Amino acid sequence: MALSRIWVYAEATADGEVLPITLEILAKAKELGDTVECVFGGDGSVVAETLGAHGASKVLATGDLSESLQGVPVASAIAEAVKGGDKPDAILFGTTYDGRDVAGRLSAKLDVTVSTNNVDLSEDGGSLVTTEPIFGGTQMIQTKVGGDGPALVLIRPKSFPIAEDASGGAAEVADLAVPDTGATGAAVVKGRHVEEREGPQLDAAAVVVSGGRGLGEAGKYEMIEQLAKLLKAAPGASRAIVDAGWVPYSYQVGQTGKVVKPTVYIACGISGATQHLVGMKGSKNIIAINKDAEAPIFSVADLGIIGDVHKVLPALIEALQNR
Repeated sequence: MALSRIWVYAEATADGEVLPITLEILAKAKELGDTVECVFGGDGSVVAETLGAHGASKVLATGDLSESLQGVPVASAIAEAVKGGDKPDAILFGTTYDGRDVAGRLSAKLDVTVSTNNVDLSEDGGSLVTTEPIFGGTQMIQTKVGGDGPALVLIRPKSFPIAEDASGGAAEVADLAVPDTGATGAAVVKGRHVEEREGPQLDAAAVVVSGGRGLGEAGKYEMIEQLAKLLKAAPGASRAIVDAGWVPYSYQVGQTGKVVKPTVYIACGISGATQHLVGMKGSKNIIAINKDAEAPIFSVADLGIIGDVHKVLPALIEALQNR
């Protein structure tokens, strides 16, 4: 028995490119729901073709919100629709800044609990069942969600593969009215800053090279960037060196950073704290370089190099440069 109707909160970049997390969730929603529709805080015509190709039959769009934060208007619009009788079985959100903002506000407006940090979904007797890792991913718990209101569920990135067969037609676009939000909706976006980065993005790269505390000092992170450039990879980092201010937060891999699943993940001077392992252990091939033979990172590594990163990395960089 499938769920009758599922809504997916869709997100896109400023130029209208749908975020991968939305397409990942759509792939799973298609398996679980008879009807899958998207809610979008913006001009629905910009994303209708992509969302339709990935399984959405309709886009419920608020219209232009470029000068507003998504949380207040989108949550208010969804709440009004649901209270007016347009109620899906579940509303799925990506674990992003906007996804968490909208889900949290919607939870308060509908008095419905949000199920967070989920990595899988299934159906049982017409109810949605979520799967959440606990104790650093060593255990999984399943919870049947729903009840009187729609089930509100946050999904972690990289939990589902994007559907390869994206052959559907453009989704129908319908208006989603935004009510007067009063003072709570008064926040205005004055400007946007997109961080300039060369090479592939961390959460989309086929190869990721990450550095940790074992590098010793901030200046040594240059080896990570140099190796990443030679491998056409994205540079990443452990939480320890992000907290130390060596690299920006956008480089962080882990439970409170980005979840990555590249073809190759190279961990350099990273001991393998649980928080970091949660963010990268789904990688297809893991290579660990650490001088501590007992480091936890070796428990998930496919190839382990027990050695000093200050000796191993220069040798590896030199070998690649000489190819």
